[in-house]
Amino acid sequence: MSWIPIMIFSLLIFVLFVFLFTRFVGYMKKEQNLHIESLQETLIDRDNPIGLSGDELQKLKNRQKEAQDHLKEVIAKLPVVKKDGRFQIDDEQLKKRREEQAADGSVRDDGA
Repeated sequence: MSWIPIMIFSLLIFVLFVFLFTRFVGYMKKEQNLHIESLQETLIDRDNPIGLSGDELQKLKNRQKEAQDHLKEVIAKLPVVKKDGRFQIDDEQLKKRREEQAADGSVRDDGA
């Protein structure tokens, strides 16, 4: 017996099983009122990767925005110079600021 009739017979059986399976799944969805999520629905949401509720998510976003604003303020206070194509802290400017603060009497050693 040739392998071609065996292959055709097995493909027919496979198609029959796939057809019966799809009918069964449709019947079960209808009977149990189920919704099967698509792959796109199961992907992680960019705005809410850890699945927080709306209020918790908004609080987290506000805290992150405040932290980012604070970080921008701190970075803006640092004297920066571009050397060799890279940004580096200007040590001379820092020394001048520290000397000025020492002369004014305010002793702050936070690097700004």
